[in-house]
Amino acid sequence: MSESPQSSEKIPPQIIGIRFQKIGKLYHFDATKEPEIKPGDYAIVETSRGVQIGQVVQCLAEPPAPSQGTGSWKSIERKATPHDLETYKDWQKKEVEAMIECRATASKLKVDGVKIVKAEYSFDGKSLTLLYNTEGDEEVDLENLRKEMQSTYNKSRVEMRRIGPRDVAKILGGMGACGLETRCCSMFLTDFSPISIKMAKAQGISLDPTEITGMCGRLRCCLIYEYEQYVEARKTLPKRGKEVVTPLGKGRVMDIIPLKQAVIVGLAEGKRAEFLKHEIEPWDELEALRRKSEGPCDRHENGGCDCGKAAAQKPKTDD
Repeated sequence: MSESPQSSEKIPPQIIGIRFQKIGKLYHFDATKEPEIKPGDYAIVETSRGVQIGQVVQCLAEPPAPSQGTGSWKSIERKATPHDLETYKDWQKKEVEAMIECRATASKLKVDGVKIVKAEYSFDGKSLTLLYNTEGDEEVDLENLRKEMQSTYNKSRVEMRRIGPRDVAKILGGMGACGLETRCCSMFLTDFSPISIKMAKAQGISLDPTEITGMCGRLRCCLIYEYEQYVEARKTLPKRGKEVVTPLGKGRVMDIIPLKQAVIVGLAEGKRAEFLKHEIEPWDELEALRRKSEGPCDRHENGGCDCGKAAAQKPKTDD
């Protein structure tokens, strides 16, 4: 009996997005073996850091290409059972205990300049990772601390992993420098974008460190939120110092309000006024048009004119 065309059709994989931290990166897995799995469920997966449990946050109708050129997605092990979720809660309690123990051990060994931020167990308990941060940029030798923790937690493979100040702020949470009860990084930022001082300059934000520095001691992540909009808006507005013609006369641009598409113009007698983009015209362009409309002047013949217009050609006469 020949196989029907319908039965020979290849079933497309069911790709889901999983997070292992509440506000963490999204990782894609093939959940074809668990067709009933849906967002909100938990799944057991094999990762480079061992067996992990993560929450399904989306099912992708049009999944991206597999990463690292593997040509396929890694399959989930299974959908998490109620027993798995209880085991997960137990490991989370043990993570807190391991973090406290590591801090106490670091104090006993007189390890200075190191903050133990968090402990992370793999779902099967075979791996224990201790996340830490240092006060300076230089590396700190924590091998003795790792060995002490390894002897205490000998059923797991213990490793120390350094994280940056932004990751520390994300894990610890708390109020943001702007006054928000929860920091952006702990609320919705799944990844950190590169931030530079030029982003503050483009938006006219004070460069006072207290104004642009977050609780992590680095430039605030929010500096990038509206940066592109400011850059695009500035392209259509005259620069500071540019002479413009306004409904109140000629003036010079003193300041720019990009998102409002407006400028502050300094006028005669020290006055200042705000004008929208459509209310002003560049003075140099208007002046060039005025000169062009007047035609060439008499001084062209003597070579002393700087009006920029071509001299009128005199009709040729026969000698």
